[in-house]
Order: sequence, then structure tokens, then C-alpha cells
Amino acid sequence: VQLQASGGGLVQAGGSLRLSCAASGNNFLFNSMAWYRHAPGEQRELVASILRTASGDRITYGSSMKGRITISRDSAKNTAYLQMNSLKPEDTAIYTCKANIYTPTGGSQDYWGQGTQVTVSS
Repeated sequence: VQLQASGGGLVQAGGSLRLSCAASGNNFLFNSMAWYRHAPGEQRELVASILRTASGDRITYGSSMKGRITISRDSAKNTAYLQMNSLKPEDTAIYTCKANIYTPTGGSQDYWGQGTQVTVSS
């Protein structure tokens, strides 16, 4: 399975961006997808995650961007999205997606995308 992240770029404070994370491969089933970010001098932090459950998707947002972001997924396209609004300069970071995918043996495995740079100017 390969993950391709896109949608990053340079935006002014207050602007919006939508990140995409497209998965490709053969015969895989998602358990969850998540976005993380890593800013210079900071630890990597969870931005948002979406977990498949029997009763529907369970969404979790990290505290840094909660209220300004929406995570979603398109099962038919094997793609997860992160809509980010009201961006702030402190949101500047490399944003990376991670997918947890079920394995044929009954477990699951993490796959990481390459990251996309988001830069917010003041």
C-alpha cells in the first residue's frame, strides 16, 4: 500500500487548505486514517483521525486545530481529506498522513505518506 499526500502550500493567515491522502495498492481494507503534523523544534502531533467502527466512523481531533478542521474520507476513492480553515502561522508544519490497514493474518499495519508542507504567512 502506498499513500500519496497532496494539497499543501503557502496560504495567508485566515485562509484555507484541503489536504488529500490517497491510498493505492491491491485488496486492502482500512482500519483508520490519520493526519499528523511536525513543526520545526516541535514534537509530531496528531491533527485528526478517522476510525472505522461497526457503528460508523469515529473521529478524533487534536487540540491544536480543533474547531478549524474537518477530516473525512471517500471509501470509493480510498482517500482521506483534511479541510483546514482559519489557518494561523503556528499551523506551519509538514503534514503527514498515516493509514492503518488490516493484514491477511488478522492484524493491522501502519503505512505513512511522504508529507506535504503547509506554510501560513502572517
